[in-house]
Amino acid sequence: MDTEALRKSLLSKFRDVTADRLEKIGLALLALEKDPKAEGPADDVARELHTMKGEARMLGLPRIGELAHAAEDLLKAARDGRATLGTATDLLLQAGDLVSTLCDDLPAAEQPNEPTSTLVTALLTAAGKTPGASPAAVPAPAPAPAPSRFAPAAAPAAKAGVAEPAKPGADKPKPADAKPPEEKPVSDGGARDAGRSIRVAVDALDLLGALAGDLLVEGARANLRAGELAGLIQRVNRMGDRFLAFVDRVAGKVPAEIAALTRLESDLHLLRDDTFRFVRQNADGTNALNGYLERLAEQVAEARLVPLSTVFAAFPRAVRDVARQQGKEVELNVDNAEVGVDRGVLGEVRDAMVHLLRNSVDHGIESPEAREKDGKPRAGRIAVRVRADGGMLALDVEDDGRGIDAQRLREVSVARRVLTAPQAAALSDREAIDLIFLPGFSTRDEVTELSGRGVGMAVVKKKVEALGGSVAVTSVPGKWTRMSLRLPQSLALMRVLLVRLGADAFGIPAVDVQAVGRVRPQEKTVVAGRDAVEFRGRPVALVELAALLKLKSGPVPEAPLCVFVQHGEDRAAFVVDGFVGEREVAVKPCGGDFLKGAPFLAGAAALEDGSVAVLLHVPDVLAEIRRSGGQGAVARVQDRKLRVLLVEDSPIARATETALVRALGHAVDEAVDGQDGLERIAGQAYDLVLCDVQMPRMDGIELTRRLKADPATTKIPVVILTSLASPEDRRRGLDAGADAYLVKGELSSETLAQTFARLS
Repeated sequence: MDTEALRKSLLSKFRDVTADRLEKIGLALLALEKDPKAEGPADDVARELHTMKGEARMLGLPRIGELAHAAEDLLKAARDGRATLGTATDLLLQAGDLVSTLCDDLPAAEQPNEPTSTLVTALLTAAGKTPGASPAAVPAPAPAPAPSRFAPAAAPAAKAGVAEPAKPGADKPKPADAKPPEEKPVSDGGARDAGRSIRVAVDALDLLGALAGDLLVEGARANLRAGELAGLIQRVNRMGDRFLAFVDRVAGKVPAEIAALTRLESDLHLLRDDTFRFVRQNADGTNALNGYLERLAEQVAEARLVPLSTVFAAFPRAVRDVARQQGKEVELNVDNAEVGVDRGVLGEVRDAMVHLLRNSVDHGIESPEAREKDGKPRAGRIAVRVRADGGMLALDVEDDGRGIDAQRLREVSVARRVLTAPQAAALSDREAIDLIFLPGFSTRDEVTELSGRGVGMAVVKKKVEALGGSVAVTSVPGKWTRMSLRLPQSLALMRVLLVRLGADAFGIPAVDVQAVGRVRPQEKTVVAGRDAVEFRGRPVALVELAALLKLKSGPVPEAPLCVFVQHGEDRAAFVVDGFVGEREVAVKPCGGDFLKGAPFLAGAAALEDGSVAVLLHVPDVLAEIRRSGGQGAVARVQDRKLRVLLVEDSPIARATETALVRALGHAVDEAVDGQDGLERIAGQAYDLVLCDVQMPRMDGIELTRRLKADPATTKIPVVILTSLASPEDRRRGLDAGADAYLVKGELSSETLAQTFARLS
C-alpha cells in the first residue's frame, strides 16, 4: 500500500474511532460533574484525550492535537482544584464538539483556524496557563450550547475499531522523513475481535430481510402442497382398497387369472408401502425446511437490531445543555439501553425521544427554587426505562416534575377555540390530557425555541402510531408524569391473526389481540346507545368489522365469531366471519392506487395459497370507533353515496362529524368557516351541506341565507349543526332556509342517516 492510500485508510478509521472516543468523553464528563470526587470518570477522560492527541499528531492533524493537549491541561487543573469543575466541563464539551466538526472537515484540522485558536486560548486560560500565541484579549468561556443542539447526530451504527494507543512521547513532533505508521489490526471498540464481525451494507441487510420473509411464505406453500399430495395419495389408496376387494370377489371365479391377480395385488401393496414412506419422508423434510427458514428469518431480523444506546448516549449531554440554558438542574437516568430495535424503528424512536425529553425538561421539571419550595430536591429527575415485551418495545419516560393539570388543558382548549365550554367540561381527565397530542395545541402563551408551537407531542403520536405503536400518558399533578410508548421491535416480520371477512383475509397484529370467541345473544348489551359486550369485567364496543371497512358481508349469525383487541387504553370486540389462523408474515407496503392511502391499512402480506392478506392498523380502527361513538362502526352503508360539504371551524368537532358521515359511506369535503364553504361550493357540486352556526368571517346562518338566495344552490339541502339547542336558535336557522337543525350533543350516526335519507 502506498503512503497516501495508507493515510486515507487511517484517516477514515480515525473519524470512526474519534466519534466513539468523544461519546465516551462526554458521558464521563457528565458523570464527573455529578460526582466530582469520582476517580474513574476523570481517568477515562484523561486516557481518551491523551490517546486521541497522539493519534491526531501521528496523522498530521495538529489542530485536533492542540485541542486535546489544552483539554488535558484543563482537566488536570480541575482535578487539582485550580479550575472550577462547571467551567471546565462546559469548555471540555465544547472542545469535543469542535473536534467532531474538524473530523468532518479534516483539511481544516491541518491548517490554523480561528475557532480552534479561540477555544485553545479559552481552555488554557481556564487552566491557569498563558497561551503561547494567543490574542491579547482572552474570550470568556462560551455559553452552553443552544437548544438546537438538543439532538446531536447519533454515533455511527458500525464502528471501524480503535487505533493502537499512543506510546509515551507520541505527542512530540515527528521528523519530516518519518515513515507513516503501519496499519494495525483493529477491534470493535474492544468489545469483540475484528475477525468475528464484519460490516454489512444496510441495503444488503434489508434485501436479506425481504428474502427471508418471502422464504417463509414459500415454506408455508410447501406445507400446503405436501398436504395436497397426502390427500391425493389417500385417494389412490382408497382406489387400491376397492381394487383389492374386487380381487377377493373374483379370485375363485376366474382361476386362469389367479397368478396375474396375485402379482398385481403384490405390486399394489409395494406401491402403498412406498407412497407411505415417501409421504412420511416428505413431511419430515418439509418440517425441517420450515424450521431452518424460521431460524433464518429470526437471525436476519436479529441482525437488523441496533442497540438503543447508539442514539441514547447523546441524550444525557442534550438534557444537561437544555436544563442549564433554562437555569434548571436535571438528572437523566437510562435503564436497559442495550435493548435492540430494528434499524427502521431506531430513527423514529430517536425523534420521539427528543420531543419527550425536551417536553419533560421544558414543561415538567420546575426551577430549583420552585422545587425547594415544594419540598423536592433541587435537581429534577428524568428516568427512561426500556424493556422488550413479546416482540414489542416498551419505553417509559417519567419525570418528577409538576405533572399535567387536566383543568388547565380544558381552559386552554376553550380559550383557543379548540372546544366549546360545554365540550371541554364534558371531557374526562384522560380525554383532557390527550389534548396535548392535537397538532398546534400548546399551553404556552409565547413561542420559544423549545416550545409553544404545539408540534412536539403531535409528532410523537404520529410517528409511534405510524409504526403500529401506541402512546399513553399518566400523571399526578404536582408529582410526576409518565409517557409510555409501545412499538414493534422489528418491522421485517409480524405475527398476525388472520380473520375472514366475506371471501377476503385480513390480518390483525397478534400483540393487539387479547382473545377470540363467540358472543352469545345473552352476552350482548347496550351501553350509551352502542352495542357492547362484557369482557374481563369491562364493557367493550361490539363492532361489525366488515361494516366499518365498507365491505359487503353476509347475515350476522346469532352467536358471531369475535376478536377482542386492545391498543393502549382503547378496546373493542370485532365481529368477523371466520378465522384463518395465526401466521408470521413478511409485511409489505400497500402498493398501487387501489390500496395506497386507504384508511385503516398498515400493509399487506402474501399467503401460502397465493392470496394477499391486508393488515389492519388497529390504532386507526379503534380511533374511528371512539370518534363515532361506536355507532358508525355498525351502521350499514346506504345505497346512494352523497358528496357532503362540512363547514365547521372547530378541529375536534370537524374530525368527529367527518368520521360520522364517512361511517355512513358518504364522501366529505371540509371547510373551516362560511366564507371558505361558499368558495368551495362555487367550484364543486355537493348533494348536501352540514354547517356550524358560530364561525369566524361568515357564520352558518349567513351561509344558509346566501345558498338559498342563489338559484344555482337553492336546492342543495342545508343541515345546521350546533351546540345551541334553544327554540330561538332553532327558529333562526329554519328562518334562514335550513332544511334541518341537529344539536351536536344529540348527534349520532342514526340521526344523520335518517336526516340524509329524508333530504336526499
